[in-house]
Amino acid sequence: MSSGEHPFSLGLEKNEANHASLSPLSFLARAADVFPQRTAIVHGTQRTDYRTFYARARQLASSLADVGVGKNDTVTVMLSNVPPMLEAHYGVPMTGAVLHSMNTRLDAAVIAFQLDHANTKVLITDREFSPVMEEALALASVKPIVIDYSDPEFPQDGKRLGTLDYEAFVAEGDADFAWSLPADEWDAISLNYTSGTTGNPKGVVYHHRGAYLLAQANILTTSMAKHPVYLWTLPMFHCNGWCFPWSISVVAGTHVCLRWVRPKVMWDLIANEEVTHLCGAPIIMSTLLGSAPEDKRELGREVEFFTAAAPPPESVLLAMKDAGFNVTHLYGLTEVYGPAVVNDWQMEWDTLPPAEQAAKKARQGVRYVALEGLTVLDPETMQPVPADGETIGEVMFKGNVVMKGYLKNPEATAEAFAGGWFHSGDLGVKYSDGYIQLKDRSKDIIISGGENISSIEVEEVLYKHPDVASAAVVARPDEKWGETPCAFVELRQGTERTDAEIISFCREHLAGFKSPRTVVFCELPKTSTGKIQKYALREQAKLL
Repeated sequence: MSSGEHPFSLGLEKNEANHASLSPLSFLARAADVFPQRTAIVHGTQRTDYRTFYARARQLASSLADVGVGKNDTVTVMLSNVPPMLEAHYGVPMTGAVLHSMNTRLDAAVIAFQLDHANTKVLITDREFSPVMEEALALASVKPIVIDYSDPEFPQDGKRLGTLDYEAFVAEGDADFAWSLPADEWDAISLNYTSGTTGNPKGVVYHHRGAYLLAQANILTTSMAKHPVYLWTLPMFHCNGWCFPWSISVVAGTHVCLRWVRPKVMWDLIANEEVTHLCGAPIIMSTLLGSAPEDKRELGREVEFFTAAAPPPESVLLAMKDAGFNVTHLYGLTEVYGPAVVNDWQMEWDTLPPAEQAAKKARQGVRYVALEGLTVLDPETMQPVPADGETIGEVMFKGNVVMKGYLKNPEATAEAFAGGWFHSGDLGVKYSDGYIQLKDRSKDIIISGGENISSIEVEEVLYKHPDVASAAVVARPDEKWGETPCAFVELRQGTERTDAEIISFCREHLAGFKSPRTVVFCELPKTSTGKIQKYALREQAKLL
C-alpha cells in the first residue's frame, strides 16, 4: 500500500455488483415483479394491473427504438391524464430518450416553439388536441413522426395528424424489450418548459437521479402507505405530474385517471375507487366544494389533499375539512421537479384557533427530505436575511432535486445558479422556526389554476393593440383559480374601448387561461423615471 492510499479507498471502488444509477424506471419493474396482479391504472371501465403496465411500457420503448429513438432524442407528448401518459413516463426513458410533456392549454405558436427548441423526433398526440396541434405542426420547422392516440373510453373526433395509431404502435412492440438503467444517473429523463417572463419559455432539464429522489420524497411527504389510490386531478404535464407518475410505483399504488376536471366525476371516483390522495391547485378545491349538493358524496374517511400555488383562505380550509379532506400546502417550481417544500404540520398547532391555524397553513413551509438546502437570502450579498418573518429576501434552493439547467441556454443557467444556489425569483421571509412564506414574485409570475402566466407576455399582447398607450398586468386574487391576470390599461388620447374588447383581443393572441379576466382603464402610476409602479397596482387589484 502506498503512502497516499487509505484502506477505505484501496480495493473498494464502484463496480457492476455494488453500484447502479438511480432511476425511477426501477420502481415500475419492482412493482410488476412483487405485485403483478395489483391494479395499477383505472381509466373509465379499463383496469390495468402492474404486469400489464410494465409490459406496455416496454412495448412502447421497443416500438420507439424501432423507429430510431435513442439516447437524448426528444419524444413529445400532448396528452391529458390518460394511461398513455403514464406509459410514456417509463417507456420513453427506457430507450434513453427524453420525455417532453406539453401543457394542453397552450396556443399553437408556443407549441411550435417548444417542438423546434426541443428538436422533437416523435410526437404522441391526443385527438382532442388535433386542431391546435395541426396548426402548431404547420408552424414548426421540425417534422416529427406523429402518433395519434384515440381514447377508447372517451372517444374524440379530432382528425388524425399522423399515419400511426398509438394502440397499434404499442402492440407491435416487444413486451420483453431489454431496456437498461442509464449509464449515468445524471442523464436527462425529461424536459419541461417554464412560462418565461421575457421572450420564449425556458426548457428545464431533469435527470434520472433527481426524479428518483423526488419521487421517493413524495411518498414520505404525503405519508403514503402501501397501495394508495391516487386521483389524477393534477395535470401530468405539469412538472411531470410533480413526479407522482413515478412515485405511485414505489408503493404499488393505483393511478385513477381523470381526463377532465368535472365535479360529479371527481366525487364519484373519490368515493367509488376509495381514493386516498389527490393533488391540485385551489381550483380543484373550489370545484369540489362548489359541486351541486346531489353530486357530493359522503366519504366516511379522511382524504389527503395536497395543494400548491396561492394559499387557500381559511373558509376553504374549514370547508374542505368538513367535506372529509386534510389539506397540506406545498411549494416548488418547475426547476425543482415540482414540490420541494412542504408545510409540515406541528401537532401543537392543532390547539390553535382556526384563524391561527389558517395562518400557519398559509406558509410554504420547510424543505423536502430530498432537498439539501432551502433558505432566504439577500440576492445582492448572498447572505441570509434575519429569520424574523418580516425581512424580505429571495427564496433559494440547493440539492439533488434542482434541475440540470436550461436547455440550450447556458447564460440563463449560470444566472440561475449564481453563488452556488438556485435563485427562485420568488421573494419571501423566513420565520424563527425555519418555515418560509412567499411575499411577492420578483418576476411577476401569476399562478392561475396551478399554471404560471408571465405578466410580461400578456403585456406584450396588450401593447400590440392600436389603442393601448400603456399597460401593466398583475395578479388579482381569485377564490376559484388562486390568481387571475388583471390588466391596467391606459388608452391613447381620444380613443375608447370596453373591457370586453380588450379581453377579446388578448384571446386572439394568447391561450385563454393567460388572457386577462379583469381590465381597468386608468392612468398608470409611474415613478419619476417613467417606470410603472406595479406594487401599487397589485394593491389596487386586491380591492377589485
